[in-house]
Amino acid sequence: MKLLIATGLYAPEIGGPATYTKLLEERLPAKGYQISVVPFAASRHLPKVFRHVHYFVLLLLRARQADVVFAQDTVSVGLPAMLAAKFLRKPFVIRVPGDYAWEQSVQRYGVTDTIDEFQTKRQKLPVRILQAVQAIVVRSANLVISPSRYFRDLVTKWGADPAMSITIYNGVDLNMTPILPTKPTQKTIVTAGRLVAWKGISGLFEVVDQLPEWQLVIIGDGPQRADLEAQAKEQGVLDRVTFTGSLSRDAVFGWCVTADAFVLNTSFESFSYQVVEAMFSGTPVIVTNVGSLPELIEDTVQGVLVDPQDISAIRRHVLSTQQEPELWNKRTAAAKEKVALFTIDRCLERLDRELQSLL
Repeated sequence: MKLLIATGLYAPEIGGPATYTKLLEERLPAKGYQISVVPFAASRHLPKVFRHVHYFVLLLLRARQADVVFAQDTVSVGLPAMLAAKFLRKPFVIRVPGDYAWEQSVQRYGVTDTIDEFQTKRQKLPVRILQAVQAIVVRSANLVISPSRYFRDLVTKWGADPAMSITIYNGVDLNMTPILPTKPTQKTIVTAGRLVAWKGISGLFEVVDQLPEWQLVIIGDGPQRADLEAQAKEQGVLDRVTFTGSLSRDAVFGWCVTADAFVLNTSFESFSYQVVEAMFSGTPVIVTNVGSLPELIEDTVQGVLVDPQDISAIRRHVLSTQQEPELWNKRTAAAKEKVALFTIDRCLERLDRELQSLL
């Protein structure tokens, strides 16, 4: 099968679509696939609107030789990919890694609603247009793939056909060799992800402010980095906060292995590679009870779940990793067992079956 992948993010860019696309490029050829990738970066230098027209033309030219067009988001590449597939009468598959309309409304239009609240409220016209585009794209797809049951339910509310909507957990390649950092002198909380508003990074400054014997390591980059550095300085914790920027997966895993606790204070997550890798590392994991995270971690079994921005709960559980080591040893052992559900092999086997069924 000749598979054309349209992706908004592509290595060395960071983010779920980039990671997912790289795994497909590396692993699907062994199953007889020819993979062709068209990254949106090829058109991003152009002015708005023109870049999407340019990207559509690129897809149209490349899709002529493809059997299936596979888009990695619902708007920036999803709409051009859908149009190209329909024009050429090719099967169109959309993987929905997040709510693009909600993400843009938070970053550009000052929306403060959670993703669930956002679904039920009337939004500004630009946001409603993005919501309409998402709905058109998922309704037009021959197959809609969601990375969690939570998100599949959300997508069907946009109008996706439930019979054509499936959950395939993102495959996580656990074949990693940790690159260990220099051993920290203080107890260490590690968090990882794109530095955007809903990740709740600034809330962790409050945690380390209340725990003077602990430091915070923030792995990743994003549009909020400069603001977060300024906030850490303003709160007087910058000397105990390290911004690593983007790191290789082996280096991220090395920090997870070295950490005393992995914490994710996010208010939304469709699927988190970092949480699965942290579970595999054997480090205590403390995450929020939102999105797909309860599908990864059952509260008090593989880790603990807290409400977003519940600083006192996060602080209490961080301290418990030192105060109750036997309890946390049981949880980390259970977490290592749970990650077998999220291996790349399981993901690719299911994806292969579904793609073959389209033809």
